Amino acid sequence: MSKILRYGVVYPWNFIFNHEVSPLRHIPDVSTRHYVLQVLAFMWVVAFSIVVGNATFFYVNFLAHAVLVGAATITVITLTTATVKPELFIRKAGWGRSVDGEHE
Repeated sequence: MSKILRYGVVYPWNFIFNHEVSPLRHIPDVSTRHYVLQVLAFMWVVAFSIVVGNATFFYVNFLAHAVLVGAATITVITLTTATVKPELFIRKAGWGRSVDGEHE
């Protein structure tokens, strides 16, 4: 069962979505790489919806993919910002609770 999961699920997932394993790793610009992955995701949404033959399913599937890609994008942006400019996450005076935990 472990081999089935490893080669049937984990390897294909990493091959597509892991930027160190995917053939898209050869694209030097990360934003271009991400854009290409989004275009491929949209292509598969359209292809699967055409095969199923239901226009309603297309919209639901497209919306679900848009939400997932959006969530992943926000996560990557947040983690990248935390790495490059951690000072943006330092609490400043007047923003919510003060350093001692009290608020206005």
